[in-house]
Amino acid sequence: MAGRDGRPSARLLPWLRRILGRKELAQGAAAPSFGQYDPIEDYAIIGDRVTCALVSKRGSIDWACFPRMDSPSVFARILDAGKGGFWSITPAVPFEATRRYLPDTNVLETTFRTPDGEAVLVDFMPTQSADFERLGESAIVRILTGIRGAIPFRIHFEPRFDYARATTAWSVHERAGVRAAHFDEALTLHTDVPLRIEGAAAVGEFRLASGEQRTFVASYRRPAPLFWRSNVEEAAHRALQSTQEYWRNWIARCEYDGPYADLVRRSALVLRLLDYAPTGAIVAAPTTSLPEEIGGCRNWDYRYSWVRDTTFTLYAFHVLGYHEEGETFLSWVLDMTRGQPQSLRVLYGIGGEQENVEFELPHLEGYMGSRPVRVGNAAQRQRQLDIFGELLDVAYFEFKCGCSISQELWPLLRAAVDYVCEVWREPDFGLWEVRTAPRHFVYSKVLCWVAIDRGIRLAKAEKLPADLERWEATAAEIRETVLQHGYDPERGAFVESFGHRDLDASVLALPLRGFIPADDPRMVSTVERIIEELSVDGLIRRTSPSFEDGLPGDEGAFLLVNFWLVDCLALMGRLDEARARFEYLLGLANDVGLYSEMVDPKTGRFLGNFPQAFTHVALISSAANLAAVERREPLPFHQPALHRG
Repeated sequence: MAGRDGRPSARLLPWLRRILGRKELAQGAAAPSFGQYDPIEDYAIIGDRVTCALVSKRGSIDWACFPRMDSPSVFARILDAGKGGFWSITPAVPFEATRRYLPDTNVLETTFRTPDGEAVLVDFMPTQSADFERLGESAIVRILTGIRGAIPFRIHFEPRFDYARATTAWSVHERAGVRAAHFDEALTLHTDVPLRIEGAAAVGEFRLASGEQRTFVASYRRPAPLFWRSNVEEAAHRALQSTQEYWRNWIARCEYDGPYADLVRRSALVLRLLDYAPTGAIVAAPTTSLPEEIGGCRNWDYRYSWVRDTTFTLYAFHVLGYHEEGETFLSWVLDMTRGQPQSLRVLYGIGGEQENVEFELPHLEGYMGSRPVRVGNAAQRQRQLDIFGELLDVAYFEFKCGCSISQELWPLLRAAVDYVCEVWREPDFGLWEVRTAPRHFVYSKVLCWVAIDRGIRLAKAEKLPADLERWEATAAEIRETVLQHGYDPERGAFVESFGHRDLDASVLALPLRGFIPADDPRMVSTVERIIEELSVDGLIRRTSPSFEDGLPGDEGAFLLVNFWLVDCLALMGRLDEARARFEYLLGLANDVGLYSEMVDPKTGRFLGNFPQAFTHVALISSAANLAAVERREPLPFHQPALHRG
């Protein structure tokens, strides 16, 4: 089993090496030189469900956007070490750092140790319920406490508004702190530590002895405030208590009681941070342009709410016992589409915005020189037919949880199934959002089948009006077409798309969605081909190297499909192998239990946007699935395949 830190225990190492074909675990590989950039895995996230910030191991806030997660950055050193902007509170002498989240919270605690002392830095963002600022404002609170001896510290506060394109105006209050402003917005740093303006930053030094404490509060306001706050330290400590209570009260409702509970609960807390409180939209990740390949161009803005990602997250929330979010999502879709399923978009802004423009920021050098840095995501204009299957699947597992389909919702769902019956034969851009001509992706076809299958189940169970004859005939036709054109008998595998022989790990979802049993010989051989041909140092890629998506370069191992492989192995009865792979994946989490989108399979270093909702959703699902198989129970919300032909 996994050790206390979530990494595989020593007795599992020989098994993992044999199963995964690796000589060493990724954590044992030498780290590349990152120069001025910290490894992505060295970051942790704090947030208030309106916006968030990334904090490095060395006590530097290198990414934060205000007033929302998708707003222009104020701190962006993670995308440009020279001019992106950051806020660090760091010992001025060599130090070692360890960190953790306070139990069952998103409050981060970093411990600095030097030969002469020890200090603890607590970082958090007060939730709206903390009443630290008036509703609609956000603040970053940092409380530094001396534990032993004395340590000299240096503070560097350098907000760079509008993705570091704006000029900052400064004002200084000798006893209250400094204020950085740009037009009508301001970030005020409240502190009693004397600071001076040097170039584009406010800097200062102080010495912290055992028992002493310093409080720093960076408060964002738009419009800029006219006054300086008083009693900030007292308010910060009240906010710390109420913020901890908020997170602990929320996670206390978690019903998961199986193995790996610590990492499951941490993943749940991460997903809650990515749930934008004003609308309930869930961002795919809170960052933009963290690269899928160091130095490459596969750098995307993930600060949007994908229909697909949201439905996966809702599945995870349901597994954990949080059921109300599904109804919120379906109501949101009803509002966004006005009951017209053909208007459903692939992704939306977190405020419900239906348009965005993808553009580049050439003045930023990108993480470790990975250009371009992008804002916006042009995938919004793509046709991706799988989203209708995701929509119907959410409605169906709401029904399985005891909810009845309302008269307001069913017309949308019925229209969505009718629409799928009309368009399923058309090509689309697929799950991986290719930037080439559209294709007949197997995953998309199967999710069209899912849409109709779930519509049939709902109509029959709830006795709802539907053209069942047409739906059943179309579902059967889709199934026959996929089995005929999506499976290559020579390769012994389901392939990426009709007319192509490339492997695509997205087909691991076929048994998970009930399209085909996991132990069907075609699925068994598909799993074997994927393990054989898509594996790199024990982790699988999402596609074959020959896969043409319209972009140059390479990428790391996509963690979502590695968890799907765990689920398939468990359904196939290969439980020991499934558990070994799962525990290996647990070992890839960073020191506070967070994951990015991808990892470099040779080094274990994180790639892609961070933290990634997809990955944390998959961890929760696989943990629950393994627990169910071990107890010989049905997988949560899994729909057994209706056919074996």
